[in-house]
Amino acid sequence: MSSPVVSPDALASLFREHHRWLLARLSRQMRCRWDAEDLTAETFTQVAASRTPLASIVEPRAFLTTIAKRLLFHLRRRRDLEQAWLEQLRHSPDAFSPSPEERALLLETVLLVDRAMQGLPAAARAAFLYSQLDGLGHDEIAARLGVSVRTVGRYLRQAWQCCLEDLREAAAG
Repeated sequence: MSSPVVSPDALASLFREHHRWLLARLSRQMRCRWDAEDLTAETFTQVAASRTPLASIVEPRAFLTTIAKRLLFHLRRRRDLEQAWLEQLRHSPDAFSPSPEERALLLETVLLVDRAMQGLPAAARAAFLYSQLDGLGHDEIAARLGVSVRTVGRYLRQAWQCCLEDLREAAAG
């Protein structure tokens, strides 16, 4: 196992010099102090886990901002997915409503699938969602997307491949 590139002294210095600034910036963007604190902490956690030598960073605030923006994007995407999931549950009959534990597991699965398919073209993601969530067949998906049935098959193979690769990585890591 290789030693981390980030030295504790360099990380402590970066934290001392920029933590307050990053927290203030995120607090303004998020309008929630607790979320901003979490995101700031996660930003520095990712810096600590990174393989980027801190001595090579010319603009530390730009570096921290880039990491924080990526984390903020993922947080907002997760919340949007959670909101869409809760909205879907509101429209389902009570008899089919999952328990809180099942909801948490289903939401986590939706988030994992979403993350796995991030690299796919929008049409391939849409085809997969039409197939899995709406239960549409290849013909119906092709009509909705304006593509051939063969293209739908290719999209679905791409989506399943992404999901399987993500599962393999999760199992290995």
